[in-house]
Amino acid sequence: MDGGDLASLGQVSRRVRDIDVAVSWYRDVLGLPHLYTYGDLAFFDLNGTRLFLSAADDGAGESGESVLYFRVEDIHAAHEALTAKGVVFLDAPHLIHRHDSGVEEWMAFFADPDGRTLAVMAQTAPVDSSAPAS
Repeated sequence: MDGGDLASLGQVSRRVRDIDVAVSWYRDVLGLPHLYTYGDLAFFDLNGTRLFLSAADDGAGESGESVLYFRVEDIHAAHEALTAKGVVFLDAPHLIHRHDSGVEEWMAFFADPDGRTLAVMAQTAPVDSSAPAS
């Protein structure tokens, strides 16, 4: 597929009751490398795949299913290729977060035939503003 295939899983999400308790448990008990926490969202590195924890709005803990995020090189090309195959996206590829380093996280969400959420995700490197213009 143009823009990268869906053979690489970039992120899996899991809902938790209490983000602070979950961060401590995943970091201190399981020993997972903690990447960062933003409010009620926490991220861990699982050998290149991120584990994304989010506090459940209803306090139900792990209600709902995990979201699978497929890593692609070019999110716009992947979006176009999947759309051409009949995938209906909930939204266009859009910026989710810009890290302090300038790296941007882009995602676009869609559903499988059973209505479960999936996503394509891509990271773009920061533009070197010191490079001479061509």
